[in-house]
Amino acid sequence: MNRSRSKTPAITLAPEQEREALDTLKRFLEDRFELQLGSFEVAEVLELFARDIAPHYYNRAIFDVQTQLKERFESIEVDLWALEKN
Repeated sequence: MNRSRSKTPAITLAPEQEREALDTLKRFLEDRFELQLGSFEVAEVLELFARDIAPHYYNRAIFDVQTQLKERFESIEVDLWALEKN
């Protein structure tokens, strides 16, 4: 675990967003798993998500948007080609 602590989170939040995320995560862990974690422990869990998990979702979202844009641009090209034929 020491090795992974040296990595900087790829995704960071604004301070208010981070506080909200920490509160949400802390409530979830308490309600779902009856874990009473302190602020430092919850922050470490959030850091793990930001560093190791969130980038996968971010990259997937970027890929999905690129795919949709590519399809839309191809559709526009077809429409333009049809207009040029007339």
